[in-house]
Amino acid sequence: MGEAIFYHLTMRPLEAALPELLEKTLERGWRAVVRCGSVERVGALDKLLWTYRDESFLPHGVAGDGPAERQPIYLTAGPELPNAPQLLFLVDGADASPKEMASFERCCLMFDGNDPAMVAKAREAWKSATGGGLPAVYWAQDDRGRWVKKTEAKPA
Repeated sequence: MGEAIFYHLTMRPLEAALPELLEKTLERGWRAVVRCGSVERVGALDKLLWTYRDESFLPHGVAGDGPAERQPIYLTAGPELPNAPQLLFLVDGADASPKEMASFERCCLMFDGNDPAMVAKAREAWKSATGGGLPAVYWAQDDRGRWVKKTEAKPA
């Protein structure tokens, strides 16, 4: 059974935090799908992952980029999982059921702590995940943007 990990963005935006987590994903030899809340966000993240650092990029693809099953990171606004990912990242309000979350090693929900609607949606997702029997961990950024574990819930 997988685990749900919640990342509360307060000091650094998604554009700074997501590439670091994706780098760690690839270092472990895992594949990921980043499910976005809109097609526009897919396009913005597609550009970002090619240019976020001068010395490197994150290998990834979107629909139409060629064989999706070969992409280590796949960006989408839909439900497809073409690359057999171990991780599912949910950003900008994208969601997944507890059953779907459990089918991954990890399901990472990243949300903007400065947006009350996103915070409320993340709270509902926490209740849904933990109510569905998933272990869950909640991380928040400290005043320097580093991740600090705030709480975790283990299944009964």
